[in-house]
Amino acid sequence: MEGPLFTGVCTALVTPFLDDQVNYPMLEQLLRRQIDAGIGAVVICGTTGESPTLTDEEKLELFRRAKAYVGSSCLIIAGTGSNSTSHTAYLSAAAEQIGVDALLVVTPYYNKPTPEGLLAHYMTIAHTVSIPVIAYNVPGRTGVDLPVSTCRRLSSICNMVGIKEASSDVVKVTRLCRQCPGFAVWTGCDELIVPSIALGAKGAISVLSNILPEETQAMAQAALAGDLDTAAALQQQLQHLVELLFCEANPIPVKAAMKCIGLDCGGCRLPLTGLSREHQKQLEDYFRR
Repeated sequence: MEGPLFTGVCTALVTPFLDDQVNYPMLEQLLRRQIDAGIGAVVICGTTGESPTLTDEEKLELFRRAKAYVGSSCLIIAGTGSNSTSHTAYLSAAAEQIGVDALLVVTPYYNKPTPEGLLAHYMTIAHTVSIPVIAYNVPGRTGVDLPVSTCRRLSSICNMVGIKEASSDVVKVTRLCRQCPGFAVWTGCDELIVPSIALGAKGAISVLSNILPEETQAMAQAALAGDLDTAAALQQQLQHLVELLFCEANPIPVKAAMKCIGLDCGGCRLPLTGLSREHQKQLEDYFRR
């Protein structure tokens, strides 16, 4: 593939619920808001989308409806990762048949595979589908880190197009950009969007852009254009909200924040519970300013 799959901001979209069922009319409203804000790519059923508590049937229906709604106006990136290679391969192939544009595949969690196991896992998925695959490294959740050396080997596979790096390690971002040419890096840490782009990342897969899509995109695009003064000022301006959105496990705070701005996406499915009273007040105070 020539050039990165996308540059700038991709939103890791929340999954809206109503009475614990997927709220598809709200999904369309959220997608329209992202498109109108100039967001060119959206992840469906990522961490922010509560993928661990969605059934395969719900995931595939979310992929189908999202792609049918956005058409060619926005990339739909399907979160199909699991801790089973065969299950990930099945869901990835099904998502490709539906017509999604790319896949986001988290490193297998709980199993704690070796670097060779991670390589074999991603090679299996990449050879199962023909659409682009993005690796997703989030060791704080999975218990395993995807090494730069493994990414370098993955970068030789034509449809392994890059990595969502959510380890909060800016040194690793530097090493990935330097040692894996042609393998795009997108940060998964909203507090590091500008630093990561300054080091060579192509953008971010963002939680913040659920709430402020225009502002998050403006920050990323300023950094990509080399206007680091403007980008840094926006990063500093948005930092307090970023901290609030991660005051408890994602996506608990962002769903509470969506309600604060008039987009009721329901609560989270168990075992995630509602936002604490203290943090709820802090969010409400922020949006009253």
